[in-house]
Parts: sequence; C-alpha cells; structure tokens
Amino acid sequence: MRIPLFHVDAFTDHAFGGNPAAVCFLDRWLDDTFLRKVAAENNLPATAFLVPSADGYDLRWFTPLDEINLCGHGTLAAAAVVLQLQAPELEVVRFFTRFRGDLTVRKHGEFLLMDFPALDAKPCAEVPDLLHALASTTVEGLFEGNQSYVALLPSQAAIQNLRPDFALLEKLHPHVVVVTAAGEDVDFVSRYFAPGYGLPEDQVTGSAHCLLTPFWAKRLGKTKLTARQLSDRAGEMSCELAGDRVILKGKAVHILEGSLAF
Repeated sequence: MRIPLFHVDAFTDHAFGGNPAAVCFLDRWLDDTFLRKVAAENNLPATAFLVPSADGYDLRWFTPLDEINLCGHGTLAAAAVVLQLQAPELEVVRFFTRFRGDLTVRKHGEFLLMDFPALDAKPCAEVPDLLHALASTTVEGLFEGNQSYVALLPSQAAIQNLRPDFALLEKLHPHVVVVTAAGEDVDFVSRYFAPGYGLPEDQVTGSAHCLLTPFWAKRLGKTKLTARQLSDRAGEMSCELAGDRVILKGKAVHILEGSLAF
C-alpha cells in the first residue's frame, strides 16, 4: 500500500523557514494507532491526514505523539497541496474537522486565507508549575482557553530571552503554553511550548493565533494585526478578527513529494 506524502513549510515564503508539516492523502480512515505511527515516522511538528468527502476533505492532525484538536500550519500545508498542486483550478477548499467544525482556505493572490474560529482566553488563577517554569521572567497576566495557558510578558525582549523549564511545562499536559508580548515592529509576538505533545517549542502556530488575535484586538483596539512567532525558524502572519472568526493570511512552500510504502 502507498500513501501520497508531501512535506510543506508553512507560514513562510522560503524553504526551511516557517513550520514544517507532512500532508498524507488517504482513501479512507485507517485506525488511530496507524496514524500515530505515521506521524511519529514523519517526526515533524504535525502530520495532516485528508480523506476526500463530497464537498472537500475530512481532516485530522497528529503530532509525533498524539492527535490535536486544531492545527493552523497543518491546515495551511494541506490547503497549499490541494490548491497549488492537486487542483490548481480551485479557488477555495473546505475541510471538515472532528473538533473545530468546518474550516475553509481560499486563494488571495500569492497568499492563502484561512477561516478559523476565534477562541477566547479568559483570566485564570495562578498555575504554580507554569510560573516556576517561567521564573526567569515577569508574568504580567495569565489566561486560559482551548487547553492553552497564555502568559503575557512585559516586552519582546522577554519573549526572545525566555528559557523555560520544559520538564515543568510537560507536567501541564494536555495544556500547552503560549507566551506573548507587544511587538516592536509588529503588533504582537509570541512563542509556543507543547512538550507533552512532543513539541518542546513549535515554530509557527496558527491555532495559537486563534487565541492571540482576539486577545490583542481587544488590547490594541483594532481588528487587523500583524504577528511574528519568535522561534528558531520564525514566521509571520497577518491576522484579522471578523466577528467570531479569525482570518489568518500566510504563504507555504512545497519541499518534498513522494509516497509512504508499507
């Protein structure tokens, strides 16, 4: 049996930037144990699995360790393969997900626009393990939403210089941790840590911006924002709050095409 396999760098305009994802096309859903093994074999931050449906594709995402309920860069990678390689005549593709409803991605010049749910991050009580893990910096506010803790830090420099204790962060699983601050030449910056999912630090995380866009839109008093994730590979995106939706704009670069044989 052979499964078509693509590797894509998402949220970047050049190879080896942004966040890498694998995209696998299936004729039907295979058992979850097999999907986890494929994701572990790919050993990328996310593997997107697609099964054709009447109006688009059913879509699921796995890290090397587990399934996740929303993945922005995996969705962008999947859409790039469909809209740029497999069906370039299409202007939009619709994905049907298990946990976050229908997601659409459409062409916009050289960019792809992703229509995602806006997620709310509400103030929460102190989380001792989290605060100890971030003890090298000052946490100005702590919020929670979508199984994520969002820590507001005082500056972009605090984000860049942060060296968290990953062993303590892993104890927070299934929660992940997003740190954010106002940016110097963009509206806001962030980093994303998910060691419990096999991702000590993710490179560019679209799902985190479903939380960060409403968060910063309220603080800054505007609905269109620019963002940068300050990981080693880095990545930038434009974000727009549109009612109860977040529109994320980014590019993607195809790196590899082949098949998985077993």
